[in-house]
Amino acid sequence: MSDSNRSKRLQQTPLWDFACAFYALDDVAPACLTLQDQAGVDVCELLFHAWLYCQRLKAKPVALARERLARVRWQREITQPLRALRQTLKGQAQQSASIAALRETIKHAELAAEKENLDAWQAFALAPQSDISTLEELDESSKKASVWLRCQLFCDDFATDSRVFDKPCVQVENAWEVIGTRLDPVKSAR
Repeated sequence: MSDSNRSKRLQQTPLWDFACAFYALDDVAPACLTLQDQAGVDVCELLFHAWLYCQRLKAKPVALARERLARVRWQREITQPLRALRQTLKGQAQQSASIAALRETIKHAELAAEKENLDAWQAFALAPQSDISTLEELDESSKKASVWLRCQLFCDDFATDSRVFDKPCVQVENAWEVIGTRLDPVKSAR
């Protein structure tokens, strides 16, 4: 498939729209938060790969590695400080209406930062790097979604990230299964 056709296909369902709809599915939000908190998963990147998976696409590893550096920096410098501040104010917000309003403002800023991050992931998917596309077709023999997503997110970390592979946690395994089962029906429906 040409890059032009891929681009049109991806633009029909923008990443932000996909992310909002997918996140709203039963059990997906708690699964994402479990993966974020207990396995160090970047939920925006997970949603990006899930979006591609539904389109039968994947990011090319070299291009993905470059973009991941920028997205990790965004999360570290922008999103995570907002999240930490919002979480820090949770207890105080129960005691003070003005702090509750401030916390709500920070929550909106955090969501805006997540949207900006997803928009950057989408721009990466749609823009060729030099003369080479950033995407390729997903192999029809691809593993089930939960396994495939882990490989996309941690392909460089198989040997080093013990939170993900060495000591499986029931909650983390269940979260991966929830995410995977919400994506696999899309694969079989094609």
